Amino acid sequence: MRFNEQGLEDVFREVSPILDYTNKKYELHFQEHEFRPAKYSPQECKEREITFSQPLYVRTRLVMKETGEIKEQEIFMGDFPMMTDNGTFIINGAERVVVSQLVRSPGIYFVTERSPSSNRGLCMAKLIPSRGAWLEFETSNKDVLSVKVDRKRKVSASTFLRALGVAYDDQITALFDEVDTDETRRYMQATLRSDPAAEPGSVSFREEDLHSLWDWLHEGEEYDEEAAQRIAGAQIEFYRRLRPGEPPSLENSRNLINNLFFEPRRYDLGRVGRYKFNRRLGMTEDKGPMTLTRGDIISVIRMMIVINQGEGQVDDIDHLGNRRVRAVGELVQNQVRVGLLRMERMVKEKMTLVDPETAAPQGLVNIRPVVAAVREFFGGSQLSQERAGFDVRDVHFSHYGRICPIETPEGPNIGLLSSLASYARVNEFGFIESPYRVVCHELSKDSPDLRGRIVAESVVNPENGHVIVNEDVAIGANRIAALRRLPAGTMIKVRPFVLEASAPRPEDSIIWLSADKEEEFRIAQANAKLDYLNQFVEDRIEIRVGDQYTQGSPSEAHLMDVSPMQIMSRQAVPLLRPQSPTVGTGIEERVARDSGQLVTSRVNAVVTSVNGRKIVITDVEGVEHIHPLIKFSRTNQGTCFDQRPIATRGDVVQVGTRAGG
Repeated sequence: MRFNEQGLEDVFREVSPILDYTNKKYELHFQEHEFRPAKYSPQECKEREITFSQPLYVRTRLVMKETGEIKEQEIFMGDFPMMTDNGTFIINGAERVVVSQLVRSPGIYFVTERSPSSNRGLCMAKLIPSRGAWLEFETSNKDVLSVKVDRKRKVSASTFLRALGVAYDDQITALFDEVDTDETRRYMQATLRSDPAAEPGSVSFREEDLHSLWDWLHEGEEYDEEAAQRIAGAQIEFYRRLRPGEPPSLENSRNLINNLFFEPRRYDLGRVGRYKFNRRLGMTEDKGPMTLTRGDIISVIRMMIVINQGEGQVDDIDHLGNRRVRAVGELVQNQVRVGLLRMERMVKEKMTLVDPETAAPQGLVNIRPVVAAVREFFGGSQLSQERAGFDVRDVHFSHYGRICPIETPEGPNIGLLSSLASYARVNEFGFIESPYRVVCHELSKDSPDLRGRIVAESVVNPENGHVIVNEDVAIGANRIAALRRLPAGTMIKVRPFVLEASAPRPEDSIIWLSADKEEEFRIAQANAKLDYLNQFVEDRIEIRVGDQYTQGSPSEAHLMDVSPMQIMSRQAVPLLRPQSPTVGTGIEERVARDSGQLVTSRVNAVVTSVNGRKIVITDVEGVEHIHPLIKFSRTNQGTCFDQRPIATRGDVVQVGTRAGG
């Protein structure tokens, strides 16, 4: 996700429109935003010791609700530090890097904790949103299921379900009949016995309040007064538990539940959280709202009961399938959101005081909170390593092919700063993926790749029963025509082979997998011997599934590592005088280019002028492009950085051609 485009648009959409406290006078809308060109280049910012930034302008619209008048203005929202082509930021003349964070992904996690008194594993679950209140589900020694909201006091799971609209005991137990099957331990029955909101209480509610509550939770269904009474009582009990000491009312209770779980501006699972939640509970991965639903809570409790009965799988929080990369765009987006929410409060206060005649967006918006939040982010270190334990620092089997196990600092930061492995990438959800080559076990009868393949199972003509090709025999040119005459859709089982990148559809030859999806496959090692047709030569090969390594037949393998170097990132030392290695890895040119220390052409052009300080190239339209060279720029530890031109006048250069370094 590009922060400049989608990220900023999302946070402006979250706070827009801003309404006054009465919701009757003003509406302030944020519309399109635009970054204007930077005043100075990155190199000039270093020399002047200023921040490399671009001004942000936002088009706003103020609606006067009482008169219907609309005022539009373009507002300056501050200078935002911008990333250079090298992936760095220049803050007060110093080059800084924002390190991506590897954090626990939003979603649902199930663990078991052994009870010291009963010595059995009790399931706990954590529902972590992208933004909003955490839900923690627990199982007691007496088989009672309970819920904690934001680590506050416990609420019975049945009270929680009742507050969400499941009124009667038999309705609650019916939701879990399929999974709550252990005759000796009935979890929902034990929970209902401990439920203080099981019976309608002595508190009476106004009829119109009960109707309003019913319409909120059961829109379109026939009104049931007793059920509404039970739901209202459960909501009051929920409010008492979370707000002890405050006088409960039905309106306050309903607002609390709505704001905690169903209000998009306060509770957001996020795309990643919804994806992980649905995937963990076996639902359609990308379907569902970004807030919670009653069905989500029911699914979590069902899975807890299954795990308590010893049938389900628990989660490993250190597994890379449960951790995602939070890159610089998302980190800055979070800071901008904080600043905008602070600004929203100030705008609301100004709306109560401003004269409608003189009201204008420019007068209502104070950009100081936004600018301060962004400056705070870039001005100081965000990370603290004091509390990081051994488990966080340790190498985990899911790091294979994703995080280099070698490259990490020694000392207090060991295991906390890591690098991506050579071939790893980050997907749209922030999970690290590793590439694998696809292993094929069969081919279509019409495949052009049949010739020379060794048949794994005899091919028989279904019409006359004649064997066309025997098992373990290569398909010769004289057999191709007979195979083509087989019925449409016939697949021929062949000795397992690895698809080449030059296949008819090269994208089919490589599959990218996150750590959790990888465990669904059996993967062969990259050093397994292949013949000239990429067929496995040996009858037994090394295969891994998750962290288990076994020997098996090639027919069991689904995928194969792309390279023996797949797990590594780099193991090297810097050189005072750069020179080509005697034994190379093949990616030296890419490493040099990615270092950002080279001067490369931005257009297809001809070099028209070269000196020690700049290279000038002219494109086909006659426009000159100046590439300045850095001369003896100070770096750290008393060393300096210097660039020399390697292009000469008259050279024809393409986009990306190296002209100096």
